[in-house]
Amino acid sequence: MKTTNSRPAILAIIVAALLILPLVVHDTFVLRVVTEGIMWIGLAIAFDVIAGYTGYLNFGHGAFFGIGAYTIGILMMQAHLPFWAALPAGGVAAAIVALIAGIPTLRLKGAYFAIATWALSRAIQQLALNMEITGGPDGMRLDAFLNPQFFYYLMFFTVGGTFLLLWYLLERAPFGLKLKAIREDEEGAKALGLNPTKLKMQSFILSALPTGILGGIYAYWITFIDPSSTLGDMVSDQAVVMVVFGGMGTLFGPALGAILIFAFKTLFWAYLSDFQLLYLIILGALIAISVIFIPNGLWGTLVKRKAVARPRPKAEPESEPAALAAVAAPEEGN
Repeated sequence: MKTTNSRPAILAIIVAALLILPLVVHDTFVLRVVTEGIMWIGLAIAFDVIAGYTGYLNFGHGAFFGIGAYTIGILMMQAHLPFWAALPAGGVAAAIVALIAGIPTLRLKGAYFAIATWALSRAIQQLALNMEITGGPDGMRLDAFLNPQFFYYLMFFTVGGTFLLLWYLLERAPFGLKLKAIREDEEGAKALGLNPTKLKMQSFILSALPTGILGGIYAYWITFIDPSSTLGDMVSDQAVVMVVFGGMGTLFGPALGAILIFAFKTLFWAYLSDFQLLYLIILGALIAISVIFIPNGLWGTLVKRKAVARPRPKAEPESEPAALAAVAAPEEGN
């Protein structure tokens, strides 16, 4: 319980540190690196909503990012909409694709769902490669705006921070418990009267929405998008590594994993940029190490060890998983 009660304090410290950071860091390059790091934190948290809380690994997460990027690019460059009008459309477009794609894919389980979402991302990438409106393989260049680096920092921070706060509230609410019940025992959750397909769809859309918005901000920031980089496997692969390494199904695990993996990536490309294959090998090794030795991830392992070290009253035997028991318990006062 103490760990749960400490969450608001941890959240407040993180927010305060990120707000103060631009005031003390005046180096544009450093601020740019931190800005990208905040983007990855948001992407990792959004990925964990479906992967960590329902147990459904979405290997098409990067597709939602690319959809948001291309949506804002098309609306700004061809429909001539301003950034503020085009940005929400990126999130809405990603959410609509999640809704449509989720109808067939969320009926699949395990590796079948992962493969189906990966195939979806490949299909969307092929569409972008062959459509004139997206610029085909040459990509799309957006008009450059002379916004200070702090503007993009603030945009990523606002979207990521708002979503983290929203998810903090939802994760503690009955909605979060129901998702955990699906992860622990989907058939048992169904027996309790829950609708797993509906809940997974809501989680899928909730994961896609901020991802699309982050993709839109990224396009506006970088001013160039193309199918290979924006719709490639890198976004999905990085999100998987960050969340697995940090701790799936935890509030702060994805953020911790994103910070550590992005810091490693930044240092690696700064000093060993000629060894691209080595970077991919190390990422694969990190996943293997995490799954074998720290299956709960860094944050999950820390929380578990803290709980074990704390004196606890004599436990009663559990007949069903905790999340299922919580969902099954009568909800009074709600």
